[in-house]
Amino acid sequence: MKRALIALALVAAAAVVFVVGRGMTAEPLRASVAGARYAATVVIDRPTTGRVTVEVEVTSGEADTAAVSTVMTGMGHATPELPARRTGPGRFAAEGELFPMAGTWEVSIRLGGPAGEETLVVNALTTG
Repeated sequence: MKRALIALALVAAAAVVFVVGRGMTAEPLRASVAGARYAATVVIDRPTTGRVTVEVEVTSGEADTAAVSTVMTGMGHATPELPARRTGPGRFAAEGELFPMAGTWEVSIRLGGPAGEETLVVNALTTG
């Protein structure tokens, strides 16, 4: 009887770890943000630690350049700005390690063009 209870407890613990672990996988991030000069939609397929790709679609304004950086204000962490490459009209992609640890990050998108420069910010919850 004691072995059966231990086995049942282990199975239950494994089930909890499986369910919780699946719930903590990185959900794709899609966020729209507008400023005074530009508006954009930001997409991160896997907001997780390690190397990621941030796609930026400028939906208002004519941006010629884009760059992405992140800040974790609660921990005082920040990443260097990554220049984004143009992938099409009004579309940019930046690749690199933007989230050195799991948690809540501010993703800053600096856009530049004929209307001037502006930084738009979206929040991202990342997993490890």
